[in-house]
Amino acid sequence: MPATVWKGFLSFGLVSFPIRLFSAARPDHVHFNMLHRKDLARIKEVWYCTKEDKPVDRADIVKGYEVNKGDYVVVDDEELKKIAPLTATTMEIVQFVRDKEVDPIYFESSYYVAPDEAVTKPYELFFQALTEAEYDAIAKVTMHNREHMVLIRAAKTGLLLHTLFYPHELRAANQPAFKPGKVSTKELSLAKSLIQHLAGPFKPEELHDTYRENVERLIEQKRKGQKITSIQRPRKAPVVDLMEALKRSLESGPAKAKASTRAPRKRRAA
Repeated sequence: MPATVWKGFLSFGLVSFPIRLFSAARPDHVHFNMLHRKDLARIKEVWYCTKEDKPVDRADIVKGYEVNKGDYVVVDDEELKKIAPLTATTMEIVQFVRDKEVDPIYFESSYYVAPDEAVTKPYELFFQALTEAEYDAIAKVTMHNREHMVLIRAAKTGLLLHTLFYPHELRAANQPAFKPGKVSTKELSLAKSLIQHLAGPFKPEELHDTYRENVERLIEQKRKGQKITSIQRPRKAPVVDLMEALKRSLESGPAKAKASTRAPRKRRAA
């Protein structure tokens, strides 16, 4: 059974029923170990006291919040448990919104919502109600040392939950100052035709991590003492004739689309 991320109750009006959250996804990165250049020995992370100028054990470390420069308030785990809000054990639905109303930019992490124990009827009722009403639920839950705003939606496999960024966490200052300009009817028509040529059902199983594959090939080539295969990068020039670029894209679009969605290569066993 997968590890439970959160366990508690989902409160739906006067109806509450037990649920569990399981992680729906996790990044699969290429991991490198830090080594000593001289002898290739593993580098060990050491917790260090800046005042005593010596390493300290994990058991001697406490949490501290800096209220002023160099002035800390120490807080332990038991104290944090005492002040945890009700949403630490009960996920409280605060409102319902039309499905697809929430901009995906707010989505942070995804979780599967499963009924706990044998109490499934309230879960099934809530699932079917969301499905037929075409609404999503906005709720509050405390986990991972913070209270999250979350969106709960009905999917084919059951309920899914997405933690949401708060508005102040979005980097509005990074948003480009974009103002739509005018394009010609012919340019728009060709662009829409290109979209239609490249359109198709979403098949995530056909997508793959080219960078990871290249790193794995690099490691294998170095391990065998082979020559490293370099990736040839075509030179990109600014588009001068937009109409001509769109026409050429239409001519080569289907072939490129087919090549870019090839089945992923099987990974080498660890």
